[in-house]
Formats: sequence, C-alpha cells, structure tokens
Amino acid sequence: MSIHISISNGYRKFSEIVSRYLSDVVAMSMRLLLAKVFLSSGLLKWNGWFDFNEQTYSLFKYEFFCPDPVREGALLLCNPKTLEYEQGSLTSKFVEWLAIGAGISEVLLPTLLILGLFTRLGALGLAGMTLFIQLAVFPEWSHWWNPAAWWLVVALGILAYGPGRISLDHFLDLDRVRPGRQLA
Repeated sequence: MSIHISISNGYRKFSEIVSRYLSDVVAMSMRLLLAKVFLSSGLLKWNGWFDFNEQTYSLFKYEFFCPDPVREGALLLCNPKTLEYEQGSLTSKFVEWLAIGAGISEVLLPTLLILGLFTRLGALGLAGMTLFIQLAVFPEWSHWWNPAAWWLVVALGILAYGPGRISLDHFLDLDRVRPGRQLA
C-alpha cells in the first residue's frame, strides 16, 4: 500500500471520529452561543414576568430609529428636521410595538435554541433579526464585521446542520434531516 493511500485512509478515519464525537457538541455550542447574545439583550427589555421596561421605548425611538446624529442609510422613523415623533402618531405606536416584539422575540427565540426545540425556526428568526438590525438600524460595515456577520453565520449554520443530538428536537424526533440526507 502506498504512503498516499495510508495517509488518505488515516485522515478519513480521523475525520469520521472527529465528526462522530464533536458534531453534536459543536451544534449545541453554536445554539448556546447565539442564544446568549440575544437572550442577554432581550432580558434587559423586561423588569420581570410580563413587566416590559418602558425605557426600552426610548431606546427604540431615539437610539435606533431617530438617532442624533442620524446614521446614514438607517431607517429613520421620526421627523428628520426636528428628530421628534408626533405624539400619539401611528409611527410612534409602531415603534413601541416593535420594541415589545423585539423584547418577546429576544427571549423566546433564544430559549428555543437553548432547549433545542424547534431549533431551526429559532435560528431563522434570529437570522432575520440580525439582518433587520444590520440593514435598518446599524447599516455600517463596522457593525457588519463585528458582530452581525458572526451572528448570521452561526444562525445559518444552525439552520443548515440542525440542532444535533443534544436537543429536544432529536429526543422528540422533530428533526430527522441531517446534512446530505433526505427525510425518511
């Protein structure tokens, strides 16, 4: 047997062993890593169970959607001349609903990732949030490269490869698809 074949066979065996024993740990680690970022942010939006932190409204209104100075390319929802909202306006209400929606999503979706339950849906939701944050709130390259790009890549990795065997999806037989395999 040639040295080339020996090296190839040895490397294949090594790859199989690494894949067999690390893939589920890596899948769980990716879920927990992404969940930690969004859950930490989401919990700051709440004072306790069903008690929304109303300071979050100001964060969304004036830091995200009406910043001073205005971020070029960002979604600006207030009057660009006065940097104020019309009290009681539909736009003002929309931003408040957006804040509550983000607060709920940033707790619910990471919880799904932690549990490994409906994991791909949780990852899809966080990928969508990441794209919205990048495109509408902080549309600059510095934010894309750190942190948005890695959030998106981790979310897409979870979407592509699934939750792994250390998940409720696996134990409840909700996620049978493995990369490169068809549904049974």
